[in-house]
Amino acid sequence: MTGDPREEPAIADHPRTGWLIRDNEVLASLEVADGHMAKGRGLLGRSSLEGAMLIDGRRSVHSFLMGFELDVAFLDADLKVIRTLRLRRNRMTLPVWQARSILEAEAGAFGRWNLVVGDELEIRPGADDR
Repeated sequence: MTGDPREEPAIADHPRTGWLIRDNEVLASLEVADGHMAKGRGLLGRSSLEGAMLIDGRRSVHSFLMGFELDVAFLDADLKVIRTLRLRRNRMTLPVWQARSILEAEAGAFGRWNLVVGDELEIRPGADDR
């Protein structure tokens, strides 16, 4: 690698930050786990989560060794919510084959955001990701 950003890997191994948007309304701050290590780590080792985490390229998740319950939304390729559920600790979801990514937040967040199946979401990059 020469340092030219065009030659850097397209997928980083740490979460990027941004904003989760629905109908031009900011729902939450967002971490995007799109590198192999970031996807594998997810929310493990955390005792809470401010905002949400998007895990790209996943169709199922687990909550083993998690410190808190999760709200989970399965998203299609256009970031449309196709299924939501509450995932208790030490559980695993079945795959949702139509899903292309998963949105995770602390249990209760989706209720506060009024997030429902059919919502079309958008990700706007944070200041450090432009």
